[in-house]
Amino acid sequence: MIEKILLAVSGLGHAEEMLKTLAAVPSISSAKVTVLHVVPNQSSAEAMTAKWEEGGKILAKAIQQLNLDPSKVSSILRQGDPKSVVCQVADEIEADLIIMGSRGLKRLQSILSNSVSQYVFQLSSRPMLLVKDDIYVKRINKIMVAMDNSDAAKHCLKLALFLLRDLKGGELILANVNTDLRGKSADTGVSAEQNPILANAIAEAKKYGVQARCVSSSGKPGEEICRLADDYKVDLLLLGSPDRRPSIAKSLVDIDRLLGASLSDYVRVNATCPVLLARTVG
Repeated sequence: MIEKILLAVSGLGHAEEMLKTLAAVPSISSAKVTVLHVVPNQSSAEAMTAKWEEGGKILAKAIQQLNLDPSKVSSILRQGDPKSVVCQVADEIEADLIIMGSRGLKRLQSILSNSVSQYVFQLSSRPMLLVKDDIYVKRINKIMVAMDNSDAAKHCLKLALFLLRDLKGGELILANVNTDLRGKSADTGVSAEQNPILANAIAEAKKYGVQARCVSSSGKPGEEICRLADDYKVDLLLLGSPDRRPSIAKSLVDIDRLLGASLSDYVRVNATCPVLLARTVG
């Protein structure tokens, strides 16, 4: 399911470290990786030349740091607006996963600072793994999926099972938050039989021979998902993000979503582990 990965690098090394960690997962070990660095447009030819040289060095360093099979790695150095170029290249190579670093900025900060990862997530329908600057995961072992009745959540479950099916010692944590703004009341001992959403997910996990644990709580979804991920020391969190933009607006950033109470945006900013955001393609 994940055969082509686009790794967008900026020179900081966080996204590269995440890919190295992922590469140890058996189901991803054979995936082909395209490493992309985008050189922003410059005001002069001299500045452009310098940025191209710098970009080439960033690519070379990233590939060296990954230390993957050379036959499975290719590189692209391209000029333009990073937000647009990442989306374009992801479509060109038909990427199954985009990996990018993220500064973990809040909504308004993301807009004002021209956050590349925020815009790419808004404009791309492809799964995207965000790696914040202050987060480092040595090994993928515990994967949590935020479950509800949405197709996006079911898609995340499939991705998680793909990652875990051949992973020795891997654990799937299925989390369901019952929205209750009156407060939170965690019940981590809930049985699958008492929660149809989790029961269906458990049944799906059994098909792949994946051990799964159910956790349930009530409260504000964003806060509870982040809390559960932290409590269970999750290595990777998968969260569905239904695309509610009309097709005519696919080329436009959904400003209402950026400024509104976006669950995926809250989790992206506040989670203490890498977050893989995915939506179904309509």
